[in-house]
Amino acid sequence: MIERKDILSIPYLKKTTFTGSYDGLRFRFAVVKKESEVQEKEQQVLQITAWEGPYGFDATSEEKKQQIETEFSEEGIQNGIDWLNALWEADPEKWKRAKSEW
Repeated sequence: MIERKDILSIPYLKKTTFTGSYDGLRFRFAVVKKESEVQEKEQQVLQITAWEGPYGFDATSEEKKQQIETEFSEEGIQNGIDWLNALWEADPEKWKRAKSEW
């Protein structure tokens, strides 16, 4: 399972994206700026994307990616980790198969 220690720190995520994988499940954590309708200013949100391996983010079509957005905080990072783990647990054979299908 993916754990908090497997994902880099908030200061790192502020500077660049983080990609990783777990047994065929590829993932990406990226900070994006969104217009806030309530505060009428930009805010940073954490965008987590998951897709089947073995290919990287740029080499995978958008139709094959799943994505959520959450707040950019420790809680948001944990929400993303929980979401990724739930995806993997829902169909582990799919993810295991994906890492070997070139």
